[in-house]
Amino acid sequence: MRIIDLKHMSTDDKVDFFHTHWGGTKMVISSGIYECPELAGYAALENEKIIGLITYVKKERECEIISLDSLIENKGIGTSLIKAVEGEAKRMGCRSLNVITTNDNIRALAFYQKREFRIREIFHDAVQRAREMKPEIPAIGDHGIPIVDELLLKKEI
Repeated sequence: MRIIDLKHMSTDDKVDFFHTHWGGTKMVISSGIYECPELAGYAALENEKIIGLITYVKKERECEIISLDSLIENKGIGTSLIKAVEGEAKRMGCRSLNVITTNDNIRALAFYQKREFRIREIFHDAVQRAREMKPEIPAIGDHGIPIVDELLLKKEI
């Protein structure tokens, strides 16, 4: 596995990735509306194919992960991508790494907490507000859980 900076990937490859894995390029969360192909980040490649991708933004003394995808589970791809962002965040003088996920995403909640992220805030009904801008967000998520709230997780770095 090789980790590369997204600035070395073509815009078309990034757009294709987000359309395939997110149904579009726009991410709507409590912290803002983002065009993922335009964000900083890293990709994990194997045989020149994308097997993982992470995007983030810097906000003052914090970095926020906007998207994280690992196409092959339990191979260290997500962890390697987070470490790449964490290293860059430290170089930029950030004090924490944040991520927002939805209440149904039990796998993500477990993944982040195992990597020293702590739940810091719940944004009640945030997903309903996001659906006003991105109606394709499903009503029911993982494990049949209604998707209604967002949770902010933070790791001090």
